[in-house]
Amino acid sequence: MKNILIIGSVGQIGSELTMELRKRYGNDHVVAGFRKTQPSEELANSGPLERVDATDVERLNEVVKKYNIDTIYNLAALLSAVAEEKPQAAWNVGVNGVFNVLEVAREHNCAVFFPSSIGAFGPTTPLDNTPQDTIQRPNTMYGVTKVTGELLSDYYHKRFGVDTRGLRYPGIISNVTLPGGGTTDYAVEIFYEAIRNKKYTCPLPAGTFLDMMYMPDALDAAIDLMEADPSKLKHRNAFNVTAMSFDPEIISAEIKKHIPGFVMDYDPDPVKKAIADTWPNKMDDSCAREEWGWNPKYELEEMTKDMLEKISIKLGIEY
Repeated sequence: MKNILIIGSVGQIGSELTMELRKRYGNDHVVAGFRKTQPSEELANSGPLERVDATDVERLNEVVKKYNIDTIYNLAALLSAVAEEKPQAAWNVGVNGVFNVLEVAREHNCAVFFPSSIGAFGPTTPLDNTPQDTIQRPNTMYGVTKVTGELLSDYYHKRFGVDTRGLRYPGIISNVTLPGGGTTDYAVEIFYEAIRNKKYTCPLPAGTFLDMMYMPDALDAAIDLMEADPSKLKHRNAFNVTAMSFDPEIISAEIKKHIPGFVMDYDPDPVKKAIADTWPNKMDDSCAREEWGWNPKYELEEMTKDMLEKISIKLGIEY
């Protein structure tokens, strides 16, 4: 049975990934690592909990030894818009923290999951059907940290034999955890505002296509990759994965099928627009499909219906 440590267990992905891993591997085998933000009561009471900071290598070592950890999911990062405001902190978490995790993994023979992002691409990358192997010259600190993390992970696999694996996530849409400063956050916010107020002001302009994925698929992608036969992995860090691509007009039209009175206008955020303009419209994820069987379950129609139903219940508001 695996012994898993999740760094960043209270973040958007981590909070749900922790519970899913505990469901699959047993509560006692999944350690939820957090830094400052207190975990939810459900997460805190369902299994072991430790204060862990990826930038504190001594503490990281202590926890890995204490629980005999063999797999680390390192989800610690500052998201794109926040990273532009705090580039030094973004580098410290997104690069120095990754280096620490890889060093600990090398010493203790742990497998490592590293989540990269569409942010690892830049303005000179092909925007449509972005290849698995292509030019990566991001112009954001978030993107720089993700490319560096990919390269470090590849290096530790080739140089030291560390079992590193990773995904280039698109925007993640969740009905559980609120977004935390990412460029694709609008695709979560729009559902809450549609139910609360039947209107939404979008920070990205019409025509801004971005890859997206519903959280259940994002969790499956991470776990399936870590369970994949390593002999079949030609790539490791990091696989393009996507489930859908849309712009604000398309998701607004899908919501209107359920809430006919919903209206959306625009007030573009210049920072988020500039970032989004350098990211792919749609990635080619054929390598993930061929090498470990990636196959998302949710497209826009199914996701929209599920998001509205679950957020309506969560808010106690009928739509």
